[in-house]
Amino acid sequence: MARWLHIAWFLAVALLSGGAGAHAEIPLDLLREIFPGAERAGPVEGNPPAATVFDGSVAVGYVFFSHAVIGSLGYSGKPIDLAVGLARDGTITGARLVRHQEPILVLGIDEKALHRYVAAHRGLSIQAPVAVTAKSPAAGQPDAIAGATVTSLLLREAILRSARAVARSRGMAGGGKVDFDRFEPRDWSALRADGAVAQLRLIGGDVARRLGSDAVPSDDILFIDLYTALVTPAGLGRNLLGDRAFADLVASFAEGDQAILIAANGLYSFKGTGFIRSGRFDRVRIVQGEQTYALDAAAHRRLEKLQAGAPAFREIGVFVLPAASGFDAAAPWRLELLVAGADAARPPTPFPVDYRLPASFLRTGETAGEEVAPGLWQDVWRARSGRIAVCALALLALTLILVLQERLAKQPVLYRRLRVGFLVFTIGWLGWYASAQLSVVNVLTFAHALLTGFRWEFFLLEPLVFLLWGFTAVALLFWGRGVFCGWLCPFGALQDLAYRLGRWLKLPALRLSFVVHERLAALKYVFFLVIFALSLNFTEQALAVAEIEPFKTAVALKFMRPWPFVLYALALLAGGLAFERMFCRYLCPLGAGLAIPARLRLFEWLKRKKQCGTECQICASRCPVQAIHPDGRINPNECIYCLNCQLLYHDATTCPPLIARRQRREARGAARPAEAAVPAP
Repeated sequence: MARWLHIAWFLAVALLSGGAGAHAEIPLDLLREIFPGAERAGPVEGNPPAATVFDGSVAVGYVFFSHAVIGSLGYSGKPIDLAVGLARDGTITGARLVRHQEPILVLGIDEKALHRYVAAHRGLSIQAPVAVTAKSPAAGQPDAIAGATVTSLLLREAILRSARAVARSRGMAGGGKVDFDRFEPRDWSALRADGAVAQLRLIGGDVARRLGSDAVPSDDILFIDLYTALVTPAGLGRNLLGDRAFADLVASFAEGDQAILIAANGLYSFKGTGFIRSGRFDRVRIVQGEQTYALDAAAHRRLEKLQAGAPAFREIGVFVLPAASGFDAAAPWRLELLVAGADAARPPTPFPVDYRLPASFLRTGETAGEEVAPGLWQDVWRARSGRIAVCALALLALTLILVLQERLAKQPVLYRRLRVGFLVFTIGWLGWYASAQLSVVNVLTFAHALLTGFRWEFFLLEPLVFLLWGFTAVALLFWGRGVFCGWLCPFGALQDLAYRLGRWLKLPALRLSFVVHERLAALKYVFFLVIFALSLNFTEQALAVAEIEPFKTAVALKFMRPWPFVLYALALLAGGLAFERMFCRYLCPLGAGLAIPARLRLFEWLKRKKQCGTECQICASRCPVQAIHPDGRINPNECIYCLNCQLLYHDATTCPPLIARRQRREARGAARPAEAAVPAP
C-alpha cells in the first residue's frame, strides 16, 4: 500500500510541477530512494521543473520527473513518467518508473522487470552519447528487457534526455552540451565552412625557419596538409566516416568516450613509426586547458578513406579518448603536431591547430514534446541492419511467390517445397529468433497513437515490426489479409506445421460443417471488438482479454511463462494436430482486425471456374480454413492465401472441368487414328 501511496504522491508532484508557479515538496523517504544520502529537497520549480537536493546546506543535485521536463511519451503515444535523481557530477543517482500506459509493455512482461531495468540506471553518466547497438551493452549500461527492446530504448531515453535537460538548465558540468544524436547530411565543403573540420597547412620553408634547421625541405614543398575534427557527434561522424564505420566505432565505445579524426597529406607523417615501439604516437597530441592528452596506439582506428566528398588522404586515423581522461567534447581544444629538428637534444616543436565545435553541433535547449531523440531510430536500424536485410529479402521472395503464383501453381511439387520452407523460416527465424510476431496489441498501439498524436519515430524504433506492418498494409490492398495470416504469422506457421505433423502421425482430420464453422468464425470478431472497446478506457482489462492470443507465450517468450499460459498455447497446438488452424479460424483477434479492411483490396488474384460450387466442391473441401463457400465463392475475410485452390485449379488429374477437357481431348486423339484406318471406297 505504501508503494502505491508513493506513486500517487509522485503523480501529484508531476502534475503540479507542470503548472505555472507550482511549488511541491518531496517526502524524505521517496527522496532518499532515488537520491541516497540526501537530507532534504527544495520545492519543484524552474524551467524545466526540478527540486534541488541538499546535503546539509550544500546543493548536491536535483530530482525531477521526465514527463514534466521533456514530455516523455511511450510507444503508444501515451505518457511515460519517471522520477529521476541527478548528482552535480552528472551521474544518475536513481530512477523509478512512476507512470505508464503501455499495452505493449505489459503483455507477457513482468511489471517488476520494468522497475528493475529503470533502477539499474543508477550510477550511469549522462555525458556519453546514447549508442544503440545489437551487441552487448557497454560497461555500466543495463541490459535491455527481454521481449521489450523498444520499451527499453524509450525508458533509457527518457532518463538520459531529461537528466541532460536539467543539467544544462542548471549550468552543470557535463550537461550534455554536445548534440551527439542529431544528424543531417553535410558534405566536406559545408563542414569545412562551418569550422567543424580544422586545418593546418605547413610549407617546408616555414617549418625550416621555425626549427632553425635546413633538415626540412624548404621553399614551396608541401610539408603537411592536416585536418582534424571531433567525430563522436553523429552529425560529424556519420558524414565523415560513413554510416557503417561510425556505427562500428560507437559500438566499441564505453560511456563518455570521445573520438578525434586526424587526416593528412604531404611529406611529413603525423603517425611516424615510434608508436610501434612505445605504444604512443609521438608526433601528435591533444591539449585542452592545462591538460595534455597523449594518443595511445591501442585507441587508434585506421581508415582507408573519408566520405562526404572529402579529398583522398595519405594518412587517416581516428583516436579515442577514454571517458576517464576527462576530455570535454564541448570545450575548445587544440591538436599539436610535433616536429623534431636536427638537434636531438631539443624537444620537438609544436605546430598547433585550434578547434572549437561549431554551435550547430551543440544543444540549445530541450523542449517538451520531443518524445524521441533525433536519430535514435536511425541508430536502431543501423544496429539491426543484418536482420533488416534478411527480413527484406524474405518479403521480396514472398512478393515474387505472390506475383508468380499462377506459374508456381502449375508446378505443385516446387510450390509445396517453397511453402513449407517459408513456413519454417517464419516460425524459426522471424518468430523464435527475431521475435517479430505481430499482435492485436500492435493494432491497439497504432489506434491509440492516431488518437493521441501519431509520430512515425515510435514505430520506426522496431524495424522488423515496422517492415512487417508496412508489407501487410500493402498486401491488404493487393491480396487481402491472408498474406500475413498464411505466410508471415509465426504462430500461424506453427499451427500449419503442427497439422502436417498430425498427418504424418496419421491422426484423424477433424472438420465442422460449413454452417457451424461460419457461426463460430464470428467469435474472433467479437473478441477483437471487445478488446478494442476496452482499450479505450480500460487498458489492463483489454490486455487481459488479449491474452487469448498465445503469440507472446509460444513465439516471443518461447514458452518461458507461467504454466497456465504455456498450457493454453500447447492445448491450441495439440488441437491443431487434428483440426487445421483451429485458433486462426475461430479465436484470433488479430486476424479479425486485419479482415475488416481486407475488402478494400484492389484485385482478385484467385481464379475460379463457373463449375466451382455447382458441379464441384473439391476446393471447398480441401481449403484448410473453410474459406470457400459451398457456392464456390472465396471469403477474403477467412482466406489465408495458401493457394491450395489454385493448385487444384490447374490440376488436370483432380479438377473435374480439366479432367473432362482432357478426356475429350484424348477421345478426339483416339478417333483420328480410327478414321485414318478406314479404307477409301
